[in-house]
Amino acid sequence: MTTHAKRTPLYLALFAGAWLVACQPAGTAAPAAPENACEQYAEKLCTELGAQSPGCKAAKDTTAIMPAAACWAGFNDMAGTKEKIAAMGEKCTELIEKLCADLGPDTQTCAMVREKTAQFPPDRCVQMLGQYKQVLAELQRMEAQNKPLSPEAAAELAAGDVASFGAKDAKVTIVEFSDFQCPYCTRTATATTELKKKYGDKVRVVFRHFPLSFHKEAHLAAQASLAANAQGKFWEYHDMLFANQEEIKTGPDALKKYAKNLKLNMKKFNAALANKTYAAAVDADMKLGEKVSVSGTPTMFLNGERVGNPTDVAAISKMIDKALN
Repeated sequence: MTTHAKRTPLYLALFAGAWLVACQPAGTAAPAAPENACEQYAEKLCTELGAQSPGCKAAKDTTAIMPAAACWAGFNDMAGTKEKIAAMGEKCTELIEKLCADLGPDTQTCAMVREKTAQFPPDRCVQMLGQYKQVLAELQRMEAQNKPLSPEAAAELAAGDVASFGAKDAKVTIVEFSDFQCPYCTRTATATTELKKKYGDKVRVVFRHFPLSFHKEAHLAAQASLAANAQGKFWEYHDMLFANQEEIKTGPDALKKYAKNLKLNMKKFNAALANKTYAAAVDADMKLGEKVSVSGTPTMFLNGERVGNPTDVAAISKMIDKALN
């Protein structure tokens, strides 16, 4: 959230020094302020708040435009400034406790809220409290995504005549939802290839299609991969598509070229594309993905648990090793 367009509560707290100068009794002379009063005020605030805190940055931004007398008054009443900032910080505490009460204190999302909200400037917490229903709804959606799938849902993801490698009775099953025009999916494809080499038949990897609407050629590319799968060449074709993502944008001719390179039966392949033989299968994968809250690619599940970073071989390997032991 950008805050430069309006003065935030934290900025007002930092202007406490200006109020102190203005409210002095008549006839009372304000103490002379040194030329670097604002630098001293900002430095002292940053020491109190933490050099990497949002409050420190706000202090530096604000004191840069304050008069020296105001900064010096604030410097000499640091306790008053800290009291105001602490009061506003209570809004972040209120936000955390309210969200965790609604999400569940033991949920992953509550833990994330506690970690991240502590880094927010107070004005952001105030704004989020003002939009609490929307904030809670988004976090509840996130929590639903993070929950492990039921055994039935996990089994459904891996069932059917789908492209996969590894033993069907493997102790670990990875299901990947992907899009052949998605750049990050290329990195996931590389990761799954490395996992195949590392674990062999100990892990089964299932490929599901989830072409995004703004990737105009991705749906047809998915259909083409299933046409290749029908001729026993899914993974070879899969690798060619990810190695030539830019060329996919040129349309069907590129898809046909890769099929020729793999020496597929072109009559059958071309007929499958022309007749949209596998369009319904791609759509079915997408509906299955939506059913388990897939909203983007790549999305990966390992034994029904959503993988946080499906491009990170080390992180996925850690999960696999835990499941195998």
